[in-house]
Amino acid sequence: MQSLIGKKALVTGGGTGIGRAIALDLSEAGATVTVCGRRKEPLEETVTLAAGKPGPMDAMVCDLMEPDAIEELAQALIQRQQGVDILINNAGFSSKVRNPLYISAEEWRQVMDVNTLGPAMLTRALLGPMMDRGDGHVLMISSMAAIRPGPLSGVAYSSAKSASRAYMETISSQIRENGIRCTSIFPGEVDTPILDNRPLVPNSEVRALMMQPEDISAAVMMSVLLPKRANVSEIAITATVPRNMTADVKASLERKE
Repeated sequence: MQSLIGKKALVTGGGTGIGRAIALDLSEAGATVTVCGRRKEPLEETVTLAAGKPGPMDAMVCDLMEPDAIEELAQALIQRQQGVDILINNAGFSSKVRNPLYISAEEWRQVMDVNTLGPAMLTRALLGPMMDRGDGHVLMISSMAAIRPGPLSGVAYSSAKSASRAYMETISSQIRENGIRCTSIFPGEVDTPILDNRPLVPNSEVRALMMQPEDISAAVMMSVLLPKRANVSEIAITATVPRNMTADVKASLERKE
């Protein structure tokens, strides 16, 4: 099992949910972690929670819908610490309108920017130092919507996550010979703030049946702690007990704005 002491990691969307859980586990394992996201306050909360852990953590504000901001983030990390060894593309965004008949072009763009284009541009900006070292790990926190698209996830989100899956498969085929590993993780329902964007917001009883952010982080840690010779290309992870989503799907199809 390889050690994460001395490894440098970037976690997008690290202020809440899955991203926060991953960042804290990486720090616990000794990695030097940078969390980024659009909002400063949640990022600072994550950094505070990491106080006292073996790996240091800091925060940088970055909006993945802004190409210039992505480039600035990447260049700052390259100049400060020769980039990162582990890139966790975790930030995600889902539209409120899920029905293809009603979703606006603007919502389409936002979903594609955050879930597909932003991660692709950030990965491109940080790949250079990884390739120079002949070592690195790119992880994409995707969604079961990439495997089983449907109205609950919505047309834009399902399309964006499917595209990110294809992106990861494509870059893996091109950079694996440079010693860089690529892993896509496809979670089912996880109790995170992104659920608050659903037309029918799950209540606490429903959320109790869902996976928690630390469950997804456990899959991430398993992947990054494997010996360099081994790579987990994809992981699909779902709740043990399925739930009836008929009402959720109906609400998704009915919402127009």
